[in-house]
Formats: sequence, C-alpha cells, structure tokens
Amino acid sequence: MKPTLYQRVTAPFIEPYVRYQHADILHAIRLGVAVILALLLNGVTNFPHGEWTTITVFIILGLLQYQGAIYTKAKERVLGTLLGIGIALGVLWFNQNAGAWLWVDYALIGLLSGIIGYLAVRNLGYTGLLTGITMLMIVSDLGNNSIGQDGIYRVLNILLGTGVAVAVTLILPLKSTLMWRFLLSSNLDACSSLYAGVGHHIDATDGGADGMTDDTVKQLNTVAFAVNEVPVNRTLVTALQQINKRLLAVRPHLAATASESGIKKETLETIQRTHRNIIGTIDLLLSAAPRLANIDIDEENHVLLIHYQNELTQAMQHMAAVLRSPSDEVFRPITRIAVSDYPSVQHLAFEWQGYFWLTQTLQTQLQQLSDLLQISKPHWFAASGLGYQRREQRRIKEQGGETDLHL
Repeated sequence: MKPTLYQRVTAPFIEPYVRYQHADILHAIRLGVAVILALLLNGVTNFPHGEWTTITVFIILGLLQYQGAIYTKAKERVLGTLLGIGIALGVLWFNQNAGAWLWVDYALIGLLSGIIGYLAVRNLGYTGLLTGITMLMIVSDLGNNSIGQDGIYRVLNILLGTGVAVAVTLILPLKSTLMWRFLLSSNLDACSSLYAGVGHHIDATDGGADGMTDDTVKQLNTVAFAVNEVPVNRTLVTALQQINKRLLAVRPHLAATASESGIKKETLETIQRTHRNIIGTIDLLLSAAPRLANIDIDEENHVLLIHYQNELTQAMQHMAAVLRSPSDEVFRPITRIAVSDYPSVQHLAFEWQGYFWLTQTLQTQLQQLSDLLQISKPHWFAASGLGYQRREQRRIKEQGGETDLHL
C-alpha cells in the first residue's frame, strides 16, 4: 500500500526508522528550536550573561544527536557546574574569612586548578573540565566582587541551557539504541546483497571454466578482483565504502547504547568486533571468487556450495529484519550445514577448500553475532521504546500486512 501524503509528512514524528534515515536534518531542526527556546527563556528570566544559555544549548546539542549521548553530556555538565560552584564558594569563603594575603589565595586557586586538571585527565574528563571552568568564572578576580556575582549568573544560565537541551530531546527523539540497531541492520542487508552476488557468480561457473560465456567472465570481473588484479568496479567500491561508513558510524553509539539499554560495554564491543569481522570475511570472498573461475569443482560440491551460500544470505537478511522489527522475534539458527559432514570437500582443489573454509568462517561469525544479539535482545528491545513498538504492531495489524521477517 502506497503511503499517503499525511503519512509521509508525519512519519518522522512517529516512526523511528524514518528518523534514522533523516537524522541529520531532524537534528538541525531540533537544534534551531532549542536555540529559540533558550532565547525566549532569556527574555523571561532577564539574567545577566544570558548568552551562556544559548552557548550551553549549542555545546550540548551541536555535535550530539542521540538521547543517550545528550543525557550523558548534560549530566556531566550539571555535575561539573555544581562541583565548580561548591569549590568556588569555598575559595570565596577562605578569601573573606582567613584574612590571608592575596598571593595565598592565588596559590590556593592554582593548587585547586592543578588537582582538577589531574583528575580531569585521569577519570573525570568533561566533568572535571567544567568544574575548573565554573570555579574560575566565579573566582577569576578576587579583588572585584562583581566578578563573583557575574560568575553565579553565568552558572545559572548554564543550568538553564542544560535544561532546555535535555527537554528538547523529547521533540523528535533520536535514541542511540535504535540508531545502533538500524545501522547494524542496514549493514547486514548490504552484506547479504554483496554476498548474494558472490553466490550468483559462483553459480555461473557451472562446475568449472568449461562452457563459460563472455558475459559470465564480465560478471565475474564486476564483482571482485580479476585474476590479473584489475581493480573492482565503482559500484562495488561504493557499496563497500557505505558499509564501512556505517561500521564507523556505529562506534559513537556504543557508550550511549550501553547507558540506555544496560548492556555491558564489553558485549557491545564484541558485537562490533564480530560485525567488523563479517565485513572483512565477505571482502575476502569477493576477492577469491573470480580466481575460482578456471578451477574445476564437481557437481555435488557445487550444489552444496550454492545451497550453503543461499542459507547464509537469507540468514543475514533475517537478522537485519529482526533488528528493524518492533515485534519480539527471535534469531533463528544460521544454518544446519556443516562442512565436516561432507568429506568430499577435502578432495577439492586447494583453492576451493580455502573458499569453503572462508564460507565456514562467515557462518561461524554470523552465528556468534546472532547469539550475542539474542542474549542481549531483552535489553535493547526494551530500551528502544515500548511505545514505538506497540504502535508499530498495531499499525501492522490494522493494515493487514506482515513484517519483513518471513523470508
């Protein structure tokens, strides 16, 4: 059923997958709205140094699109600001009550700055940086009482800006957990398409080089490196570039996804590493396939290989569909084929044995990824937003359609 104009317009507001596809544009809109709200808030409060409200909004939202990362940044900013206020008030109290020389106060500020800097590079990070900045806003000039007052107003504006930045994330929310799922899903789909191409060209060998047509040779040369190391075609290069781009885009979401879902960071890192290994194995298969065009393979093992590859292709498509789906589906076994059950493979040419070994490696990697996703699914499924999932399930039921899980 073709979506109506109303459905296309409202999709970014109610469908997270559409928000994922247009995340950059929606982020720009949300940032603009946040800055406007900060300006209006400045007009209502009329605090001095109101520019810090809008600056804070831009610092928190400018480079961060997703809720988990935004909340982490906001939490660090609030904590650093409050710690800085506390330390600054302690310095002001010492200045007013200890009756020490001014150089003693300066020495104290220098000592505290050094301690904060040490903790910032050790474990406090951004929180430590904000602690030091906030402290210096208030105590930079102990001889001028207005400076301390100005610093307090700046701190208040920072807190207001942080509140605006957090509140505006409820407008068109972009959750890191969902983005992590969709990026991984898109890559599995793309990998399945590339791998299906490998299978088609292996199938085109029809048992060896005998009877190969010129068209078959041309097809092989468009999939991967030719025997004489001619570079791959632009379509393949672009596809691999997009896959690697998404692989890199997943990295910034890992910490925020761990925070949103409660999944251990080590588990997410293992998933990421397996994800990267799958891409690497498919790249090796792409390079190996054309070199097999002139090497014989018997019909039985040829059929086995095609069936093997079809199952792995469908397995990647199914995993991608489960990652996208709002339904609580399970990850099925990758394939029940085991090369060890077919001793005839051991009698093939060395190059074909290597190709079977690479295929078996891909099977192992896909099974590992499937198992990791199945174990962690209760966490990332819940963290994706139960409201979204229930809404999608109702939509599928009302439209009488099926999910894309039945491949």
